[in-house]
Amino acid sequence: MTAHPADAPVVTRFAPSPTGYLHIGGGRTALFNWLYARGRGGKFLLRIEDTDRERSTPEATAAILRGLTWLGLDWDGEPISQFARRDRHAEVAHQMLARGTAYKCFSTKEEIDAFRAEAEARGTYALFQSPWRDADPATHPDAPFAIRMKAPRDGETVIDDQVQGRVVIKNETLDDMIVLRSDATPTYMLAVVVDDHDMGVTHVIRGDDHLVNAARQQMIYDAMGWAIPVWAHIPLIHGPDGKKLSKRHGALGVEEYQAMGYPAAGMRNYLTRLGWAHGDAEFFTSEQAKQWFDLKGIGRAPARLDFKKLENLCGQHIAAGADAALLSELQAYLAASGQPALTNAQSALMLKGMSSLKDRAKTFPELLEKARYITVSRPISRDEAAEKSLDPVSRGILKSLTPQLRNASWTKDDLEAILTGAAAENGIGFGKLAAPLRAALAGRTVSPSVYDMMLVIGQDETIARLEDAAA
Repeated sequence: MTAHPADAPVVTRFAPSPTGYLHIGGGRTALFNWLYARGRGGKFLLRIEDTDRERSTPEATAAILRGLTWLGLDWDGEPISQFARRDRHAEVAHQMLARGTAYKCFSTKEEIDAFRAEAEARGTYALFQSPWRDADPATHPDAPFAIRMKAPRDGETVIDDQVQGRVVIKNETLDDMIVLRSDATPTYMLAVVVDDHDMGVTHVIRGDDHLVNAARQQMIYDAMGWAIPVWAHIPLIHGPDGKKLSKRHGALGVEEYQAMGYPAAGMRNYLTRLGWAHGDAEFFTSEQAKQWFDLKGIGRAPARLDFKKLENLCGQHIAAGADAALLSELQAYLAASGQPALTNAQSALMLKGMSSLKDRAKTFPELLEKARYITVSRPISRDEAAEKSLDPVSRGILKSLTPQLRNASWTKDDLEAILTGAAAENGIGFGKLAAPLRAALAGRTVSPSVYDMMLVIGQDETIARLEDAAA
């Protein structure tokens, strides 16, 4: 049993099956692999496990690539197709034959089924023992054959797992698994190992539902005299109720989260923290995550999805985001959720007002709701509370404001002086004046500050909206 040299450059991989969208659990597995490689100057590779020709589709492959791209996980080189490498897989199976670590098995499906039925009738579970394991090649018939591994019959196989610890499997529970079927197609177990070896993968970081495969895959590494990668089997993600994640818990696909308006940086932060910890750090950037991420920080218990925590982190990332980058991600969100794009004029105003919009918005829909005063056009439709705040007295005050605003120099100080003066003149607090102003400018009683809105939309548009509301 050989291992990769300790100083070998780190190579990780993500190997999804293209039979559907990129699952949130798969997204986190890819993220862990990406962080581990990127934090060590290594390579992060992508392999599409498309050997299931019935269910694999180009659309699913495209959806997986879109999901990874949205999450910000860049991979090295071109994605590798597992199906395209089937000749190489078969070649390795024949090399094992030549090395004496595998054998030709001529047992038919009927013979294997009969063996199992007999074991079942006896009430015992027995691994199929092929009569061809030690047969003299001279007795081989001229018939189709599968290639089977010669599994060790006694002793134990040890998996030194970075997350699960030392896992011991009794060899008597390992069967002589088929690596090449009688129609010359490779099995999944063989293909994975050959691909990982040929791609130079040093660390296999994947879901712990694959832990049971590691012992059988290690057998192939040993049979070929290849270096065994570092194993790290991570617990799956569960729903908030502690049960296996399913549709009833809400969104399962990574792209669904983009269409719901979560920012990618917040999603990365949340998924990194889901099942891994660095002290008590909750909010961190991807650069920090790359520096900190290690396999020791991964817990053994399944992580639970918590939407409140996700929203909280996303809000912090929106608040800390660069204005231009947020605008560009907002445009991508609108496209992903099938909404019309912002016009050039709206984009310019959005950028101008971003510093007041991004504060306290947890998602892009919330940010857009705050930015409603930018995206609406006159005449502005108002909600019930806004309509209520525009009583005859308020309309009169708005009307008297417009001549003063026409002569204003349109700075915050100047606007503040005019509005607080108007409130004092009418014997009301500024709050009483702010409600009808918000109603006039945004059609809502909850909005960014009146001054922020006036400065962003400008003098002409502000006066026009006030005149509409006063009419």
